Amino acid sequence: MESKIEILSTVTLEQSPDLYKIVDALNRTLKHKDLMFGLALDQEDKEKAIFTIYRT
Repeated sequence: MESKIEILSTVTLEQSPDLYKIVDALNRTLKHKDLMFGLALDQEDKEKAIFTIYRT
């Protein structure tokens, strides 16, 4: 059984301490729709975060 993850959208935005709360709420609310949300610190600019939406 092969699991395929597709990137739907990626956005770079200003880093904020509470961004993870939004990502957590989205993941809990929309996992039944086969959506997953990710948040990562931009490696080139530590003041930026990268928000990604995936279809699982």
